[in-house]
Amino acid sequence: HQPPPCPQVYSCELEEVPEFEGLQDFCQTFPLYQPGGPLGAGEDPVPVGEFKGLFCLYPLPEDPGVPPPPRHFQELPPSQPQQCLVRVYIVRAFDLSPRDRNGLCDPYVRVSLGAKSLGQRDQYVPNTVEPVFGRMFEVTGTIPLDKDLRVSLLDYDLLPPDQEIGSTTIDLENRLLSRFRAHCGLPRLYRTAGPGRWRDQLSPSRALEHFARTQGLPAPEFSADGTAVTFGCSTFLLSHFESGPPAHRHPGAPRERLALHVLRACRLVPEHLETRTLYNSTQPGLEQGKVQMWVDVFPASLGPPGPPIDITPRKPQRYELRCVVWNTRDVDLRDTNVAGQRMSDIYVTGWLDGLEEQRQRTDVHYRSLQGDGSFNWRFVFPFEYLAAERLCVLPRKEHFWSLDETVQKLPPKLILQVWDNDMFTADDFLGVLELELSRLPQPARSPQDCALTPRPSRWPWRGARGPPHLSLFRQKRVKGWWPCTVQEGSKRRLSGKLELSLELLKAKEAEERPAGKGREEPNMYPALQPPLRPEGSFLWLQAPLRSLRYGLWRRHRCRIVLGLILLLSPHSREAAGHCQKPTARPQTAPRARLLLPASPQGTAAPSPQHPAPAPLCWGSPLTSGGSWSLMTSGGRLRWGSGDTGGPAAGPGPSGSGQPGMGARVWLRGGHPRQAPKSIEMFPALLLPLVVDDDSDHDGEDDGNEGEEDD
Repeated sequence: HQPPPCPQVYSCELEEVPEFEGLQDFCQTFPLYQPGGPLGAGEDPVPVGEFKGLFCLYPLPEDPGVPPPPRHFQELPPSQPQQCLVRVYIVRAFDLSPRDRNGLCDPYVRVSLGAKSLGQRDQYVPNTVEPVFGRMFEVTGTIPLDKDLRVSLLDYDLLPPDQEIGSTTIDLENRLLSRFRAHCGLPRLYRTAGPGRWRDQLSPSRALEHFARTQGLPAPEFSADGTAVTFGCSTFLLSHFESGPPAHRHPGAPRERLALHVLRACRLVPEHLETRTLYNSTQPGLEQGKVQMWVDVFPASLGPPGPPIDITPRKPQRYELRCVVWNTRDVDLRDTNVAGQRMSDIYVTGWLDGLEEQRQRTDVHYRSLQGDGSFNWRFVFPFEYLAAERLCVLPRKEHFWSLDETVQKLPPKLILQVWDNDMFTADDFLGVLELELSRLPQPARSPQDCALTPRPSRWPWRGARGPPHLSLFRQKRVKGWWPCTVQEGSKRRLSGKLELSLELLKAKEAEERPAGKGREEPNMYPALQPPLRPEGSFLWLQAPLRSLRYGLWRRHRCRIVLGLILLLSPHSREAAGHCQKPTARPQTAPRARLLLPASPQGTAAPSPQHPAPAPLCWGSPLTSGGSWSLMTSGGRLRWGSGDTGGPAAGPGPSGSGQPGMGARVWLRGGHPRQAPKSIEMFPALLLPLVVDDDSDHDGEDDGNEGEEDD
């Protein structure tokens, strides 16, 4: 089913269209002035009436035997007044002169013909200078007695009288008598039913016969099947105008379709919409706005007309937009944590353009180190949409004391912004994404393909990417990645990527498939699970020690352990000097003995009792049985085997004959079998170590016999 074709829209009055000769082809209007009385300087004469007539001058032949030329006025309309039905269609007005203090007005329409007046003051359009009326007024009158149709726009006030914005006057007699058939425009297609059906009193074939009679032409002759007609000196075929069978419904008989094509070929007034200028008598010559309308005039003598056209403004449909924010990637990092790492606490806000009061936001993904965020959060935005204009209708009151709502129309645009959450300062703006629902950019399938300009597909076997834009009102559902941008000077830079699911439902569908905001109940269509985020994603104020663990320990744990060892070792030696050394060491606690010689040159030579140690690697397992020494030889660490009772250190420096000064370290408590498999994996076990002087264990003393200097 095809809608009826749009009418011809004229940007001026129908009388101002050049091809219609001001609709004064039959008779012209001459103003009448009262004689006498000189006018003052700058004054214009005031007309007191009108004279309608036409003067035609043509030469007569000199030979009286030659017949005179045909007379101009052959077919004259009846001299008696005609009863007519007048239909006035007021579509809209624009550029109206404001009448209220807020720079707007509350216009309504009033139609006057003779003594009759139509239009109610309570049917006004509030707070606008571009009202859409969509109203039809039907009034009867007698022409030419009631020839002037007056259309006025007035501003509604709470207390009358109402102010007139402007008015325009139409001469119905000229439209009824003009040979251009201006009383009812000709449509492009002939329909017997449905929208755009034929509304004139005469069928196209009868209208063609009437036109031929008024022009002094012979009546048209149709073929038996109605596919050919002879009119004037020409023959017209239906195949000249229609290449095939009609595609629209209710096309009517071929005879009527052909007659309509011939009438339109005669350059008669088509189905139209004229734009008329409004003037006010208090400000003559100054435009007060424009109104778009058309008028149909039907003489009662020709029979009843067809049904009127319904031009009532379309009501906006209610929709619900559901936007699920899944993930973010490569978002800008604006903060620095205690470990010196760049990070952001990411969250997303969203709303529809013009509906800022519906702004919604996700929860916060804390401590994102790579710009990645996981949300699984649903936004729900109800709105009203006018499909004919592709605009959202936003009624709202400008002030709480306003009596009426102001209607605003905007394109359906979803706005999403990415922010960095801050506790004690204003949040940092990270990027914005604006998506017009009726012209939605094609999303990327993966974050790698998401860019400011579409990239060619990396997988050519998947086929073409498709059109660059799509309408969510047609596709209903779409999912993918879109780029977020930030303005830097005169250019826009990619500042992140958003993975979204967009679904558009009508009001009835939304009631049948309910879904809550965020992850609230009813959590359906789809069901959203809590996002899987790293363990370090939390607010640092809620767990400060945990923040230190993820901020410092995981990155600098080796340095922290070595620092604690260096910090605690001198204090342990100092504390040991104030304690009495035990007389005997318990034999039930085997030890792992680590030797640290004082000088690399003071190491013992290999012997059968002390073989050459093997190289040491951190993380080497400790085996059971015997004691183990850690000694240095030329700056290299080695593992060495030693006995439990004898010394593990050789003589001192070369030629000195003194015992080597060293230190032994024991792991207190436990059996070597219970020792950790890797020293590096259990650095905390190195803390309870005791370092003792080597002199009392290798047969030599340091002046304190029988004591171990721990």
